[in-house]
Amino acid sequence: MAGTLPDWLDWWASTDYDVARTVLQRGFGALYALAFWGALRQFRPLLGEHGLQPVPAFVARTRWRDGPSLFRWHYSDRLLVAAAWCGVLLGASIVVGLPQAGPWWVPALVFLALWWLYLSLVNVGQTFYAFGWETLLCEAGLLVAFLGSGAVPVPLVMIFAVRWLLFRLELGAGLIKWRGDTAWRDLTALSYHQETQPLPGPFSWHAHHLPRWWHRFEVAGTHVSQLIVPWLLFLPQPFPSVAGVVFVLTQGWLVVTGNFAWLNWATIVLALGVVDDGTWAWLGGLLGLSDGAAPAPSAAVAAAPVPLAFVLVVGVLALLLLVLSVRPALNLASRHQRMNASFEPFRLVNAYGAFGSVTRQRDEITVEGTLADRPGPDDWVEYGFRAKPGRLDRRPPQVAPYHLRLDWLMWFLPLGHPGRWFTVFLRRLLEADAPTLRLLRHDPFDGRRPTAVRAVLHRYRYTTPEERRRTGDWWVRESLHLAVEPVRLDGGRLRGTP
Repeated sequence: MAGTLPDWLDWWASTDYDVARTVLQRGFGALYALAFWGALRQFRPLLGEHGLQPVPAFVARTRWRDGPSLFRWHYSDRLLVAAAWCGVLLGASIVVGLPQAGPWWVPALVFLALWWLYLSLVNVGQTFYAFGWETLLCEAGLLVAFLGSGAVPVPLVMIFAVRWLLFRLELGAGLIKWRGDTAWRDLTALSYHQETQPLPGPFSWHAHHLPRWWHRFEVAGTHVSQLIVPWLLFLPQPFPSVAGVVFVLTQGWLVVTGNFAWLNWATIVLALGVVDDGTWAWLGGLLGLSDGAAPAPSAAVAAAPVPLAFVLVVGVLALLLLVLSVRPALNLASRHQRMNASFEPFRLVNAYGAFGSVTRQRDEITVEGTLADRPGPDDWVEYGFRAKPGRLDRRPPQVAPYHLRLDWLMWFLPLGHPGRWFTVFLRRLLEADAPTLRLLRHDPFDGRRPTAVRAVLHRYRYTTPEERRRTGDWWVRESLHLAVEPVRLDGGRLRGTP
């Protein structure tokens, strides 16, 4: 069923956001492909049948309404692999533009499949999927699903929905900082953050050693970009485009100075998605890539009849999102603001935020093992994780937008967030479980079973520039105490060493 829109619905379709639609669709297609690729590499040892938090056990003690998921009907590692490969291939198809070449409902169905498959992972992922960027990927995927294809104009209401998501993402992060920690209010937060963030990047050491006045300027700039600039999204163009450019610049700095999975990249894609075609043309002219004139809308698309079904589906979705936005909006205004919260199980409209508090010191759990029956102080050797600090002379690596879930969870342990998963992790090391060992960068025993393992709490700090020149190290650390006394497998059970 198709027909041209009546005059009173002229506002519904826009020819000013063709570039934005392309960026949003292909950008989130790429992020979905990356997220599912990460599931292929990490989900089974973390959450599979023999994982640290097995999905079958979780599903058995929870209900469907707690978190709808494909895997509540049945979970097997084989089904997980099939679902993840589907996600990779569907995301890749969006990146190369295959679904967008068809009718509007083709990219819609592809993104809905991506949304449902990833929601299925998140809703059974427990601690290992309890991050704000998981929910962000779900919500953004649903919005991008209804931007249409190249055969129809962009529905303006979905661009407004993207702005509303970006507004909650940025303002939520700004408010949680302002309300949560005096270090953000007295402009000292970034004097600590580069050193104590979960997974520092290769330039975090350098950023930490920038002058104190620069760190205060960074915090002030953060408050401006997250508390003031988001309001520009509700004004006519070019103000939303200006806001989008500001967000791209600030998120780009975070990309350079840390590893926050795909959070910054998803925000950048959303920010580019609020920039209209005229601004893109102006930027192209400024960079010498075009003549600076706004591109003329495609005559074929502008004249093509808009399917009434598309209008109705988008309208119903917009009304649903409007109703579901009430609680997230109230959350922004609340003194007891919740960070990275969902208010319904399908994660359609959510609350966001990041780093409501900043740790002042960096404590790390290091895991050690031994082959000795009666180990002495020199018999313990350290397991190497892929990104979290370990060896003092190892420069922090760049891993984002890839997400190393085990390394992130290790950061939370010294902060008072213990989990039974860590006990299971120690057991898997004692068993020399190959899938678990593949989550690590270095197994000091080359696949052999250690006789015992233990966990040690260390305090880390960056070297000073002088210490770095003298030793070549990036870190200095001191041992505080044993976090977990030595344990061994005894008859299949964990026991303390004699």
